Amino acid sequence: MELDTYFTRMLARKGQPLLFAGPCSAETEEQTLATACGLQGVEVDLFRAGIWKPRTRPGSFEGIGTEGLKWLQRVKAETGLLVTVEVATPRHVEECLAHGIDVLWIGARTTVNPFAVQELAEALGGTGVPVMVKNPVNPDLALWAGALERLDRAGVRDLAAIHRGFSTGAPSRYRNAPTWGIPIELKTRFPEIPLICDPSHITGRRDLLLPVAQKALDLDYDGLMLETHPDPDNAWSDAAQQVTPQRLAEMMQELKYRYRTTDNADYLNKAEELRQKMDVADQDIIEALARRMSLVEELAEYKKQNNVKILQLDRWTEIFKSRPEWAARLNVNDKFVAELYKLIHIESIRKQTEIMQRPE
Repeated sequence: MELDTYFTRMLARKGQPLLFAGPCSAETEEQTLATACGLQGVEVDLFRAGIWKPRTRPGSFEGIGTEGLKWLQRVKAETGLLVTVEVATPRHVEECLAHGIDVLWIGARTTVNPFAVQELAEALGGTGVPVMVKNPVNPDLALWAGALERLDRAGVRDLAAIHRGFSTGAPSRYRNAPTWGIPIELKTRFPEIPLICDPSHITGRRDLLLPVAQKALDLDYDGLMLETHPDPDNAWSDAAQQVTPQRLAEMMQELKYRYRTTDNADYLNKAEELRQKMDVADQDIIEALARRMSLVEELAEYKKQNNVKILQLDRWTEIFKSRPEWAARLNVNDKFVAELYKLIHIESIRKQTEIMQRPE
């Protein structure tokens, strides 16, 4: 059942995904107002701007601080846009509330720390201010879910989640790998909490913003957060991922907004027919897995009788090489099959260990 919250009401009024936009950082009063004025022709639901910007290492621009909140007051007064700011400490919360900031968000570097999240939850409880929570820097679903739960327990009911990608250490074309399975799992656990995608921080590159934004909409995200600046190349922070307000307006026109479903009878009948066939295919897959695990158990018993170790590295290497090759010949994604067989191997080791450890 969908909750009646600040964000769900906003979605109901608009009737399509939300758009939160603004500069990475509020640099000057002129730049902040110019960005907001440039967005007047775009259906922006929240004007975002970083005020406190602690960087990985000191020395670069770390935000204008409290002075920037006055500039956002001017944005509200002169453009009518609602405004949102990142907070990392209870003092930030206090300052934002004193300046009438409409929505707050908790950033990735804060979400990763339960101590910091708990302090913010206690500061936010009872204020009535809506709060968005970005995923933690590392790909840890429990930390993201835990942050939302801490806020909920403190009485913060107007919640949304922001997917901004994850730092994995693996080579990637993105600044932060989207790792789409994690936000999808979060949405599965908390279907009542709107999910917003932040393509700017996922990509780190303006040329990749559009395809990532489109994929998020195709995955039924509830909105986008995009960074925009009157002069992106000369932005004081994250210049490469920002676009001009004009380019943002063009991107919004280029995006395709698809239906969640349709009343078209032909579509509904065909979709149901295909889903029934998928159900049969899934049953076949599960039965095949059951047969394979039965063979694993039989092999484990035989190893035990002959005092042979569980892990046969040559055999595992051969499986890990051949199965993706078989998949590729059948036009199935070889990387997906490789990951699947890693899971199968883990379960195989678990089953064999269990049998080996049984008393004689």
